[in-house]
Amino acid sequence: MTRASYSSGDVIADRRAGYAKALAADGEFAAAADLMSQALELVPHWAAGWDVLGDYHDRHGDVAAAISAWRHLEALDDAGVFGARLKLAVHGAGPAGTGTAVSYVEALFDQYASKFESSLVGKLGYRVPEMLDGLLAAEMTALGIERFERGLDLGCGTGLMGARMRTKVGYLEGIDISAAMIAETARKGIYDRLDKLELVAALSARRADADLMTAADVFIYCGDLKPVLAALVPALRPGGLVAFSLEAHDGEEAVFLRPSLRYAHGIKATRDVLVVAGLEILRFQTVVLRLDRGAPINGMLVVARKPPVDVSAANDGADGDVAA
Repeated sequence: MTRASYSSGDVIADRRAGYAKALAADGEFAAAADLMSQALELVPHWAAGWDVLGDYHDRHGDVAAAISAWRHLEALDDAGVFGARLKLAVHGAGPAGTGTAVSYVEALFDQYASKFESSLVGKLGYRVPEMLDGLLAAEMTALGIERFERGLDLGCGTGLMGARMRTKVGYLEGIDISAAMIAETARKGIYDRLDKLELVAALSARRADADLMTAADVFIYCGDLKPVLAALVPALRPGGLVAFSLEAHDGEEAVFLRPSLRYAHGIKATRDVLVVAGLEILRFQTVVLRLDRGAPINGMLVVARKPPVDVSAANDGADGDVAA
């Protein structure tokens, strides 16, 4: 079942859902949807069941029926754990929005934590931490940086990025929205400190105390980068670096939601928003991030720097001297 093994609480309904899952595994999505509908007649308030029914309809190509199922789901799932609003938006049945669906992302990675590395690295050819690490190493050489004092790994997951940062920083922190991810990476002893925190809230609580931040495949769940960067830049020390990845598209839109429920960012729009946020772009590459259902996912790798001197503050001081 979606989001781990959510039971309906009814033995017969669960049995029918189990049969439906077996049919879906064989590609019989219409029959699977019919059985799930029968199960939901017994337990109409089963949110996880409506989520699965919507997925079966969608895979069968019956978008109208999928939307109907997700409407039921949206009404039952106030917290948004199942991402109904995102699914409706992708299918043109609701406002797209550009914000983070916090409860959905938290539940997704709580479920995914135990198999995260085997799936992402082993099956999908995921190399983002390795590629970001290469860009960082090149930039450190170019800037004459031997080591960072304090690093912050945003959306640290199971520590794939942190393991590469470890040799580059004196003190390393990791934050993640998923408690299960935090538990997985805590066993490895990579980080000096780990916290379960929402990204923007965590950054907003800091003030210029990190000289390196990383976010490997994290902002793809955030949508609009402006609120993230507005919190991130003040949390960087002057001269500090941030390295991150994004999924990319070549269109005019700044950002749009993909059927994967991840956001894709426009290349030009990303450059523009970084500059407006006050960051200096040091490295910017378009690459293949990983595979998704056999297809390559194109993306961007970015290394940017907060200016070593706060120009606006310097100007303010100069103005004050003149006025005096």
